[in-house]
Amino acid sequence: MSKRALKRQLREGAFDAGQFEGDDKIRRLPVDRGWSPLPHHNDDRQQGYLKTIKAKSEGQQALINAIDAKNLVLALGPAGTGKTYLAIAKAVEALESGRVGRIVLSRPAVEAGESIGFLPGDAEDKLAPYLRPLYDALSDRLSMKRVRALMSEGAIEIAPVGFMRGRTLNNAFVVIDEAQNCTYGQLKMLLTRLGWHSTMVVTGDPNQSDLLPEISGLGPVASRLEEVGNIAVVRLADQDIVRHPLVAEMLGVL
Repeated sequence: MSKRALKRQLREGAFDAGQFEGDDKIRRLPVDRGWSPLPHHNDDRQQGYLKTIKAKSEGQQALINAIDAKNLVLALGPAGTGKTYLAIAKAVEALESGRVGRIVLSRPAVEAGESIGFLPGDAEDKLAPYLRPLYDALSDRLSMKRVRALMSEGAIEIAPVGFMRGRTLNNAFVVIDEAQNCTYGQLKMLLTRLGWHSTMVVTGDPNQSDLLPEISGLGPVASRLEEVGNIAVVRLADQDIVRHPLVAEMLGVL
């Protein structure tokens, strides 16, 4: 009997599976299937896909726990420890769950020791090269189509540090990236933007500042805020690096 005929007999209820008992080559088709093409049969089925964020080190787990528990978190550590990625992943998680109404990402427009000269276009085009790392992290958590849609709605805003003065960020998840390139005055201004029902995460590596050592304000600000009980300062180390293993080896000797 053909497979099509067996399926028809099973559907019509005339199929007797007992006749094939003892034959290991015969497999009975499942009767109770977990999925149906009818929409109302799939109410409990997960329709979307989103990578699960899991800490890969004790330092990363401490950072995740701090973001969940505190409204202001400073994440300091070397390159490759996942500071920016974890902060943006938690921001997307908060936005998707409805805990916040928008995401605000800010980054200083400081060149890494090399002047790239005049950039054509409007303000957004000029700032795009400096803000590219934030777009990369967002696109890893959301599709670029959805990122553009949320940005057009105002649910995601990416702005340089210079545009943040005078604002009050309520009901928002704020990420200040590359904070080692901010002066003490800039960081003080950014930290005081925090509004009601908001979370702010400041990330940076004090040892990789593109400013003069005495100008960067991240180290002094973190040292002072460690004494405040309602603020978490998480210091990641070389063992928390999750990029290529050579990154940790290079940072150990450079």
